[in-house]
Amino acid sequence: MKIKTVLFDLDGTLLPMDQEEFTKTYFKLLCQKMSDFGYEPKKLSESIWKSTYAMVKNNGQKSNETVFWNCFASIYGNKVFNDKKYFDEFYENEFQKARESCGFNPHASTMVKKLKSEGFRIVLATNPLFPATATESRMRWAGLEPSDFELYTTYENICSCKPNPEYYREIIEKLDLNPEECIMVGNDVTEDMVAGEIGMDVFLITDCLINKNGEDINKYPHGTFEQMMSYILSRNNTD
Repeated sequence: MKIKTVLFDLDGTLLPMDQEEFTKTYFKLLCQKMSDFGYEPKKLSESIWKSTYAMVKNNGQKSNETVFWNCFASIYGNKVFNDKKYFDEFYENEFQKARESCGFNPHASTMVKKLKSEGFRIVLATNPLFPATATESRMRWAGLEPSDFELYTTYENICSCKPNPEYYREIIEKLDLNPEECIMVGNDVTEDMVAGEIGMDVFLITDCLINKNGEDINKYPHGTFEQMMSYILSRNNTD
């Protein structure tokens, strides 16, 4: 079947970054902000990680947002729901400084816009661990806008996370897609290539490759954004 929908990962794919460096910067900024409201940095960092892990294990019954805040509240108590506005402020303001830990690849935004102009449906399939504000900021750092995507996944609108194949099934159901007409483009072998398990084609961007388990990447189509474009066009011409 011809590819009709292209799903893109964000961090490390459309937005070049060293994941560890970005995370370090992000946590430093968040802890600086929230220390003014009684959140000790070490405990806050551990609590954020624990609540993030809860989202990764989400069984699909509640939004990732609900799962995160329920776990966070189990540590700090219900005060967190009153303090949520301070976290929201952080993503609108201080979080923007994390851009300094990211790169920029003009080919990424060019390819997204080119594919869209040629009639492909475009989805931002970023792991939905962040609120919409933070996701919209990161896509803008990559030279893109929310309007460039038919859907972009955030912790508010999805009930599962990568590498759970259910995450990709949620997208399929939301947009009434045929997985055999979709391709997932990402840089993380574990989180992005798993889309193949539900029948999607996949392409591994190797610029900021993450391969935690040391898999042989030759079993996946892989390369640069230019090679991705050639792969999609050749796939469709063959079909």
